[in-house]
Amino acid sequence: MDTRQDRFERLYASHCDDILRFAVRRVDRDAAWDVVEETFLVAWRRLEQIREGDELPWLYGTARRVIAEETRARYRQGRLSDRIRAMPGGQAWLCDHADEVTSRLQVIAVLETLPPPYREALMLVGWEGLDAAVAARVAGCSIATFRVRLHRARRRLAKALEESAGQDAPAQPTAEPAAATTGRKNL
Repeated sequence: MDTRQDRFERLYASHCDDILRFAVRRVDRDAAWDVVEETFLVAWRRLEQIREGDELPWLYGTARRVIAEETRARYRQGRLSDRIRAMPGGQAWLCDHADEVTSRLQVIAVLETLPPPYREALMLVGWEGLDAAVAARVAGCSIATFRVRLHRARRRLAKALEESAGQDAPAQPTAEPAAATTGRKNL
């Protein structure tokens, strides 16, 4: 008596080339291999449903459905791209988001310079979308403490981003004295 794996291996060995030829006549060669893989994945999952002697027609039908689904997916993706391009500024959004990536990388780099409690406060509110009460519970402190921490973190982040932007531009003298000379504590 054959095991499930033996039956599948025989099925694959007997019909892989047939399914590949079937797919190549309908899609390009790279996509054809994807069709073969997906077809045999379905065959593995439904091996008990494939009747002896009906293997090749069953595989052809499955491959046809895989190709049809892929074609529908490409059509939907194309329509979505067309709708995005038709939106005001849609083409620019599709083509150039280097400025957004650069800004995001800059913010992440500056966040790394902040003390961990401040970084956590900003991330809980900004990235996780938590309100102060829930974020305070997550951080393990009172709401008042969390709000103070968040306020200080925002100030430090803004200052660090200004300094980071200033490093890209020519250095300009600042009128504000350093924190150490004003007696302010480094927070």
